[in-house]
Amino acid sequence: MSAAAPQGQPPGQWQDGERGSLRAALGGLTTRGRSFLAAGVAAAVCAYVLGQGDLLRVGLLLAVLPLVCVVVLHRTRHRVAAGRRLAPERVETGTEARVHLRMDNVSRMPTGLLMLQDHVPYMLGPRPRFVLDRVEAGGRREVSYRVRSDLRGRFPLGPLMLRLTDPFGMCELTRSFSAYDTLTVIPRTEPLPPVKLAGESAGYGEGQQRALALAGDDDIIPRAYRHGDDLRRVHWRSTARYGELMVRREEQPQRARCTVLLDTRDLAYEGGGPDSAFEWAVSGAASVLTHMLERGYAVRLLTDTGSTVPGEGAEGFAGAGQDSAEAAGLMLDTLAVVDHSEGGGLSRAYDVLRGGHEGLLVAFLGDLDEEQAALVARMRHRGGAAVAFVLDSGTWLTGGAVAGAVEDRLRRLREAGWQAFAVSPGMRLGDLWQQAGGAAAQAAGADTYGGWS
Repeated sequence: MSAAAPQGQPPGQWQDGERGSLRAALGGLTTRGRSFLAAGVAAAVCAYVLGQGDLLRVGLLLAVLPLVCVVVLHRTRHRVAAGRRLAPERVETGTEARVHLRMDNVSRMPTGLLMLQDHVPYMLGPRPRFVLDRVEAGGRREVSYRVRSDLRGRFPLGPLMLRLTDPFGMCELTRSFSAYDTLTVIPRTEPLPPVKLAGESAGYGEGQQRALALAGDDDIIPRAYRHGDDLRRVHWRSTARYGELMVRREEQPQRARCTVLLDTRDLAYEGGGPDSAFEWAVSGAASVLTHMLERGYAVRLLTDTGSTVPGEGAEGFAGAGQDSAEAAGLMLDTLAVVDHSEGGGLSRAYDVLRGGHEGLLVAFLGDLDEEQAALVARMRHRGGAAVAFVLDSGTWLTGGAVAGAVEDRLRRLREAGWQAFAVSPGMRLGDLWQQAGGAAAQAAGADTYGGWS
């Protein structure tokens, strides 16, 4: 529910702090209300001039009726509360979300005709409008509408506009609520098949189980005994050392790691829109991040600018010290708003990887020149598995009719030990992912080691 409610109001409601003056409310008189007021004043003047008491009473009635409507409507306007709820607050591109609006009449008087209008960015669809009949005192009305976007981003919803009219149509007042909500549209993710990749780097793939198997008695990090712990896990050497019961930790001393590198350089991509090469790369990065987190990996998202998504794990790896769903949400929110960078190279990302990297490296790259291809080739650490998906913008712009120099770049990366694949329009990441696992299995044979699970 949007916004924090003021003291004394139910959650999800808000009210204006300023009631405004009746003088401003008079500006809400409709043509009918102004006509009645003018007719009443004219009748009163004529009655005074002609000395007609009955005409004076008619004139007063005509003049007082719109003024009474203004006063009643003015008071009612500030006794109407509204709220908004998104279900869900985070959706993938091309997926619909539903926005629920709630209007409460917290006054002791019924309202007249109401019109609700919510401000929606044009990317999400037309601006919704709802007409509500008379709402009884203490009553509630709920309406909903759907929004959908083919573009990533964070889109504000609101403010909500409420237009009130009296039963006689004499006055029409508008109230604007200041609160708004934000709908996050994340990249579309694709489920990936379980495959395995060869690699010698400790701490990734099946390194989770391997780390436990290789850990000796000196590698165990004990903790204090807690009520309910299995006595079979008591570490007697540490108990004698610390003078209290100590048990072996349940946490594994080492966790699988994966770094996903996303090339966002503006000069590396051409074209735009939901079907562009850059959007494919962003969607692919989101798919790999989600897949690896679901498999229990500690994952890091890295861009060409050298920036990473902050995580609670060591060295910026998310998922190690936090729930995988929370880590995935944090990274997908980052990818929802990622845009092209002005940088011309991948040197900053190389510096981050050179500073220490264990585990799997998956890169989504745009066009590469000779210098950048050589730099990417050096990113792969000895014994570590690395997979690159290279998108050739020329191929994407021509629908695959014209191919660029991507094959030369792929050959250079493969010579450095990368599993490198060219991405053409219409290709599915799941198929390329399967090819990566098949190529690794053929290269490693029976000694294939490290898991993509």
